[in-house]
Amino acid sequence: MKITMISVLGLVVVVGAVALGGCGKKSDSAEPIKTVGVAEQAGVAADQAAAQTMAAATNAAAKTIEAANATAEATKAVADQAVEKTGQALEKAGAAVEKTGTDLQK
Repeated sequence: MKITMISVLGLVVVVGAVALGGCGKKSDSAEPIKTVGVAEQAGVAADQAAAQTMAAATNAAAKTIEAANATAEATKAVADQAVEKTGQALEKAGAAVEKTGTDLQK
């Protein structure tokens, strides 16, 4: 009876070891899990989108700075012209006041 029990137990241990060893083997011909490739592709796409967004934002900022500088130059030119015209108007007004003062003295 003990010999039969030991034989059965030995047989179960051998079958268990073979089963565990067989389950642990990886087949070389098995295809890799496709979700990893999809996740990597999504990551690459996200990186590319972020790079393109950064480039677009940089270009937009550069163009905004150029436009702001051009606007500042144009505003300065208009302000200079306004000051010049105001100065001319004041000179004319001063000349008119002087002429009026001279006429009043006569």
